[in-house]
Amino acid sequence: MTTKISGYLGTYTKVTSEGVYQFTLDLDQEQIVDVTPVAKVDNPTYLTLSAENQFLYAVSKEADQGGVTAFSIDQVTGGLNKLNSLTLPGSPPCHVSVNKENTIVVTANYHTKQIVSYLINPDGSLKEIADIVEHKGSGPHERQEKAHMHYAGFSPDEKYVFAVDLGSDEITTYAIDQVGKLTKEHVFEAPAGSGPRHLTFAPNGEYAYAMTELSSEVLTLKYNADTGEFTQLQRISAIPESFNDVNDGSAIHVTDDGKFIYAGNRGHGSIATFRIDPVTNLLEFLDWTGTEGDWPRDFALTPDNKLLIASNQNSGTLTVFNRDQNSGKLTLKQADIKVPEVVCVKFINNQVGK
Repeated sequence: MTTKISGYLGTYTKVTSEGVYQFTLDLDQEQIVDVTPVAKVDNPTYLTLSAENQFLYAVSKEADQGGVTAFSIDQVTGGLNKLNSLTLPGSPPCHVSVNKENTIVVTANYHTKQIVSYLINPDGSLKEIADIVEHKGSGPHERQEKAHMHYAGFSPDEKYVFAVDLGSDEITTYAIDQVGKLTKEHVFEAPAGSGPRHLTFAPNGEYAYAMTELSSEVLTLKYNADTGEFTQLQRISAIPESFNDVNDGSAIHVTDDGKFIYAGNRGHGSIATFRIDPVTNLLEFLDWTGTEGDWPRDFALTPDNKLLIASNQNSGTLTVFNRDQNSGKLTLKQADIKVPEVVCVKFINNQVGK
């Protein structure tokens, strides 16, 4: 019996993309067998799914405003039905997260410098904008002329929201209450000019790993769940010392067993593999794997962690890799699956195939 799972792709819609796409992955063949547009929306570059796979939330653009669009997911076909949108003046956000109870969405906006929280109705639609925090600051790099918020996500226990600012080299911890109010608790200062971009937690919840865009490094952080505070333990490069061209660090993800970290490199065109020390939680670099495309913006592990799908924005392609669960090694299985202006890859949660 063929085992297939599915997911969604976020894109830019500046040229030919229609919005959000659905894809099907055959686990036996280790190949993507279908890609289909499922929702017309402008610039849904980043997506998030509710824990029970009932709803999808996409950053979006409407005229000269940006915000979030809510969709319900057809439980048979995987199709998307638009529920509603909430927007603010200015460019759309670049990142969106939703809590496990599906009551609050948070976004980060690179251009407007804002972290925004939204309340969700019981039917999955967006109720109202709950809070807006505008960040200020700058850094020594030429791209750090002002704050550039790039990530907003919840702590493992969802007591806190973390705001990652590429522009001022800061990761800010906010306490968040049931009505979406954000209260600043702590600011972690990343290395000057590093430009932190995305954050991921080890399964034990005691350590986090931040990918920096400007310095192309991974920061190992000790996390205090009581205070929401980070302490840096390590910084390790995600690109070769000999690589002198421009590279922008992109996505970062940790395996469910807590043994490996993968980090994307736009410019070098690779995914870096690191082993996590089981005692210290520090990283050991293992290998680089080319993504067979231009500008790997994002990637995702299948729910069983046996495969990895990378999205190459500039070439508009997806690449499928098999992942050795003992060594972490990535092996190419399929390349050049066409998806115009593809940015984000999200699998439906907890699939086991059917």
